[in-house]
Amino acid sequence: MRYPIQFFLYGSLMVLLQACNGNNDAENNKEGAIAAPTELQYEIVKVYPHDTTAYTQGLEWNGNTLIESTGLEGKSILHILDTNQKQVGTKIKLSKEDFGEGATLFNGKIYQLTWKSHKVFVYNAKTLVKEKELFWPYEGWGLTHNDSSLIVSTGESNIYMVDPITFAIQKTIGVYNNFGYLSNINELEYVNGKLYSNIYGRNSVVVIDLTTGLVTHTIDFGNLLAQAGVKYDPLSVDVGYVLNGIAYKSNTNTFFITGKCWPVIVEIKIK
Repeated sequence: MRYPIQFFLYGSLMVLLQACNGNNDAENNKEGAIAAPTELQYEIVKVYPHDTTAYTQGLEWNGNTLIESTGLEGKSILHILDTNQKQVGTKIKLSKEDFGEGATLFNGKIYQLTWKSHKVFVYNAKTLVKEKELFWPYEGWGLTHNDSSLIVSTGESNIYMVDPITFAIQKTIGVYNNFGYLSNINELEYVNGKLYSNIYGRNSVVVIDLTTGLVTHTIDFGNLLAQAGVKYDPLSVDVGYVLNGIAYKSNTNTFFITGKCWPVIVEIKIK
C-alpha cells in the first residue's frame, strides 16, 4: 500500500514532538528531584575520658557545664559534668522502672524524657530538684529546643515541636532525604537554626532543615573512635553501645560526640 507524502511528514512531526516532550519530562523530573545530602568533614580538637557505665541518651552544654542523661532500667541518671568531664554536685537517680532518655535545658528548667513510661521530668536547673512531671503519649528518644519550643524525637521519622509548659504538640515534621522518609531519628541538638540528629544504630549524624524536614547534610563518624585513639570497638562489648550523644558548645563552636558506654567524648570542629 502506498501512502501520500503528507502522511510521512505528519508521522515524522509527531515523532519529533514526542521526543521533545520526553526530553522536557526528563528535565522536569530532574529539576524536581530531591538533592542528596552533602557530606561534611570534621577534625578532632580534643579527646576526653567518658564513664563507661554511662549509657548516654542525652547530652547538652550549659555554658561550661555538660548535662548528661543516661538510660537502662535501674541505672538511669541525670548529672552535671565540668569541662574535664568530672561530676559537679550530686546525680539524680531515676526510679527502677524509668529508662532515662534525652534531656535539654530551657528557661531555667532541665527536661528529661523517659523511653516507654510516658513521663517527662522537669527539674530546677540550679538545684536539680524535680519540680513537676509531664505526660508524653509516645516513646521518648531525643530532646532539644529552639527559642520557643522543645523538640522531641520518638525513634521514627517524625520530630515534634512541643509546648514547654504543657508538652502539647505544636507541630509535626517528617524527616526525609532523597530516598524517602528517614526513621530512627534519635539524639538531637539544635544549633543556629539547624537540627542535628544521630541515626540510631549508625555512626552518622544528619543535619535537618526544620522548615521542611529535609536532610541537607550528613557527617560520617565511622572512624571517630580509631582517630581518637580508642583501641577497641564498644560494639564488641555490647551491640547496644552505639554512637548516641551530640552536644554543641557555642563559645568554642565545637561539637562533643560520644556513645552509650563509650570510653571517650570527642570534641570536634566541623569544617
